[in-house]
Amino acid sequence: MSVLTISNLTIKHREETLVQNIRLSINEGDWLALVGESGSGKSVTSSSIGGLLPRELIISSGSIHLGGVNLSSLKEKEWRTYRGKAISYIFQDYQGAFTPFMSIGAQFDEMLKTHLNDSKQLRKSRALECLNNVNLPAERVYKSYPFQLSGGQLQRAAIAMATILKPKLLIADEPTTALDSITAAHVLQLLAEQQKQTNCAVLFITHDLRHVRKFANKMAVMRKGEIVESGMTTAVLKHPKHAYTKALIAAIPSLKQTKERLVTI
Repeated sequence: MSVLTISNLTIKHREETLVQNIRLSINEGDWLALVGESGSGKSVTSSSIGGLLPRELIISSGSIHLGGVNLSSLKEKEWRTYRGKAISYIFQDYQGAFTPFMSIGAQFDEMLKTHLNDSKQLRKSRALECLNNVNLPAERVYKSYPFQLSGGQLQRAAIAMATILKPKLLIADEPTTALDSITAAHVLQLLAEQQKQTNCAVLFITHDLRHVRKFANKMAVMRKGEIVESGMTTAVLKHPKHAYTKALIAAIPSLKQTKERLVTI
């Protein structure tokens, strides 16, 4: 079943076209990786899905559907029903994901209170369960402030918050860029486990084709605001058709051929 369908999406800043004729479809249980160089339009595309575009950017044509709902036509008040509950984000800036002067528990409680009619005790129980599911010391983290946690702990707490309401679509916008490689691998593994439990669709924005190969079953390649190639991950990586996709794959560093110069795109 299709969770997200983007049809002929074009986004502009005044007369400049940032994203053009984007077509994407993500089904329930899919993990679709959107890859490409910085400035290719990946984050602009992902922001448009949740209605998070800056005011100066406009959707000039096309549509974004979540199930049967046309997201691109929603008013700001209507978004409260969808953000956090039907669509959730995990951002690159894990520190910016939390308000610094509120405890982690208070922020979980505020979000749950917005979407559910549960008692305070039940809301706390839900939050502790989700924190425990991402391998955090739940009681301590619940009482902690963001500055008291490490980067890896904050990003895991962000995953817990993003998945607590079992959204249909989870958008992970370069969620491990600010983390070291070992912590990044652990965080993505946790994200994969959470996805399997909820069977949600994941849109994964990344530069790292190694992570794409390991976690994503589908991928799309963006360049200069357009999708130049898409398909099943194994097929695209083994038999790339577009010259840009081939160049991206060739630019992956090799531990075996350390004396060769990296490919420049």
